[in-house]
Amino acid sequence: MKITVNLASRPYVELRPVYTQLRIWIGVLALAAIPLWLLLHTEQKKAAVAVARVSRVETAVNTLEKRQQSYQALMKQPKNAAVLTQSSFLNGLFRRKAFSWTATMTDLETVLPGGVQVLSIDPVIAKDGHVTIRMRVSGQRDRALDLIRNLEKSKHFASPRLAGESLASSGEGTNGRGTVEPVASGLVNMDILADYKPLSYADKQTPAGLRKEALPSPAEMLRQMKKPAPKRRKK
Repeated sequence: MKITVNLASRPYVELRPVYTQLRIWIGVLALAAIPLWLLLHTEQKKAAVAVARVSRVETAVNTLEKRQQSYQALMKQPKNAAVLTQSSFLNGLFRRKAFSWTATMTDLETVLPGGVQVLSIDPVIAKDGHVTIRMRVSGQRDRALDLIRNLEKSKHFASPRLAGESLASSGEGTNGRGTVEPVASGLVNMDILADYKPLSYADKQTPAGLRKEALPSPAEMLRQMKKPAPKRRKK
C-alpha cells in the first residue's frame, strides 16, 4: 500500500528555533520578575510598618483627647469653675504683659512716613501668642499708602491690609497734650491691620554703648510720630 504526501500543500516547518526563542524569552521574563517581586515584597513590608506606626499615633492621639476631655470635664465642675476662670484671666493678663509697647513703637517709627499721624494703636493678642495690630492713621492718602508699602517690606510686620478709609473731618486730630486740634482738609483716616512679629532675641541685644541711653516712653514716641512733615519751600 502506497502513501503519497503532497509536499506542496503541507510544507515542512522547522519549529525548533521558535521553541528556543520562546525558552529564551521565558528565562528573560523570569529573571526580570525576580527583582520586581523582591521590590514588591520590600514595599509591602514598609507599608505594613507605616500602617502600624499610624495606628500607634492614632491610638496615642485618641488617648490624649480622652484625657483632655476628662480634664476639661473636671475643670468645669462647680468646685473648679473659679480656678478655671482665674486661670483664663491670668493667661490673658500674661499675654498682654508679654506685649512690648516700646518695641512696637520702635518698629513702627522705622516705617512711618513723614506727614502721617498715628491716631490709635490697638493690639489684639490671640491665645497662641499671635499679635495683630489695628492702627488708625491720618494723613495724605499717598503717604498713608506708603506706610502700607513700608509695612510690607518690614521684617517685624506681615500681611498689612487696609480695613477702612474715610475722609478726615475737623477736630479728629489730637496733639501730644491730649487737646483737640483741627485737621487740615484733604486728609484721610485709614484703619490698617497688620500681623506683628516681635523682636527676636538677637535683635533685642543692644550694644554696650547704647544700653545707658534710656528709651523714650510710648507717649513720647507717639507724639514724635504725630509731628507733621516739614513743608518744602517753593522756589
